[in-house]
Amino acid sequence: MKDWNEQKRSGEPTPMGDVVDKLLRAYQLKGKMVEMDVLNRWEEMMGKAVAMRTTGLEIRNKILYITLNSSVMRDELQHGKEVILERVNQLAGFRIIEDVWFS
Repeated sequence: MKDWNEQKRSGEPTPMGDVVDKLLRAYQLKGKMVEMDVLNRWEEMMGKAVAMRTTGLEIRNKILYITLNSSVMRDELQHGKEVILERVNQLAGFRIIEDVWFS
């Protein structure tokens, strides 16, 4: 935990959100939490039709892997790859993915 310094402690109360945020950054888990948030909000980002045809969703090495049970939907989304990149990165608040792969 790089951010933690015993000498910095004061008698002032610290909001729980600040403490959790520091812990996530110290253990380098903030990115993983954002990834999980993005994956959990897939339907909100892409709509119910896409979400219903999505059978797998994973982020590895800055690549979003999408598994779909519809070849037609896969072809349509392949053409809108840039839109997916933009929506995911906008929701994350930073460039969390650089590419999208379909299967």
